[in-house]
Amino acid sequence: MNSNNYKSLLVPDIINSVSGLALIARVIVDRFYSGIHHSKKTASGMEFSQYRNYEPGDDLRLLDWKMLARSTRYYIKQAEQDSNVVVKFIIDASASMSFKENEISKLEYAKVLAATLGYLSNKQGDEIGVYALNNTSEIKLYPKINKQHYNRFLQALLTITSEGIWPKESSASATLHSRGKKELIFFITDMYQEHGELSKFLKELKTLRNEVLVLHLISKKEQNLGYQGVVTFEDLETGKRIKVDANASRQQYVKNWEKSIALHKKELADRAIGYHTISLDDNISEVIHHFVKQRNRLH
Repeated sequence: MNSNNYKSLLVPDIINSVSGLALIARVIVDRFYSGIHHSKKTASGMEFSQYRNYEPGDDLRLLDWKMLARSTRYYIKQAEQDSNVVVKFIIDASASMSFKENEISKLEYAKVLAATLGYLSNKQGDEIGVYALNNTSEIKLYPKINKQHYNRFLQALLTITSEGIWPKESSASATLHSRGKKELIFFITDMYQEHGELSKFLKELKTLRNEVLVLHLISKKEQNLGYQGVVTFEDLETGKRIKVDANASRQQYVKNWEKSIALHKKELADRAIGYHTISLDDNISEVIHHFVKQRNRLH
């Protein structure tokens, strides 16, 4: 089965149910691991008594993440189990996340990402939690680990709606940290901000004890102004409208877009925050690779 086949499941009716979201997450993770290269030989410098190749059905908590990051091969560390970390997902629930491409909104795609990485984290033995924020509501599910908690995690994802704006002033970052525990935090957002409110939030979110990774959701049309003729655009958060000649503006628009992406990358790198743009039609397996690398930094 092709690893992209999960995309046939990316329809609102499936995404917006606990069973559907669980199915999507399981299919993506299973497809990811189905590409594992099976070999009878151990890697150079390793003793067979300590490592063996991953086999379908093995407990993912025994997977050696450092070896995966170095070699892209999957090994079970038999002598020692990785210590678990706290994995948190913060989702931008502002109105701009309701933007749709191919019938799927950015918020729905964010839920798929969180459900998939949450499923993998839960199987790995990590605690998972989810937070969603806008200026009118706040959702919090504090991190735990067990099968029932993963179901609650999915239910919490489904309650998130996109409305309003990201808070200009928020104390949320001060209440999100787990004292004394290693944290891996994913911030899933479209990076739409008027007054630097997201940048301020991220600055406060990063600490010496955590790793923060921004997953910036973008659409193809947003990236290359994929429209023809004169188009009226409406700001989903302010309601402001503007007419644009897409053909005449495209070249300058793309330059400005690339400049803004480079600026995000530099500003976040200066704060030791990871940053990745994710198109709504990207293969989610790539995001899993980013997860593995970022988790490895905590060990």
